[in-house]
Amino acid sequence: MTDNKEYLSKEKFKELKKELTHLKDTRRKEIAESLEFAKSLGDLSENAEYQEARQDQAETEDRIKQIESLFQKAELVPITKKGIVAVGSVVTIKRSDKKTKQTYTLVGAEESNIAESKISYKSPIGEALIGKTKNAVIVCKIPTGEVKCEIIDIK
Repeated sequence: MTDNKEYLSKEKFKELKKELTHLKDTRRKEIAESLEFAKSLGDLSENAEYQEARQDQAETEDRIKQIESLFQKAELVPITKKGIVAVGSVVTIKRSDKKTKQTYTLVGAEESNIAESKISYKSPIGEALIGKTKNAVIVCKIPTGEVKCEIIDIK
């Protein structure tokens, strides 16, 4: 996988597309109205409403650029060979130092959320898992050192 690519699920792509449309069509108009109102209040150097509207404008434009940049390098999660870990795979692993199993979904960085057990394929564990098969033993570098994990299942 190429480092400058970003993988998105169809759901995340649709969510970002909706956010981008909202920012461009609705949020920009709201900010423009706020700026006009603030300008009508007079002296801009000490006008808190104007400063806040300018800040909102900058944040909105930054987010628009961020999403558009992501779309330029994004690909939808590819369909992969069954039994091989790839972006979109749901992988169950068992650490050698623990008795419990952990299940993760490998996703692009934009979607990663450890609370939902979604890890980036660019994370240390994600990188170690990519391309491996069931029963493979991998070594993951984690903040506390290295840990061995066995791949129990791949969906």
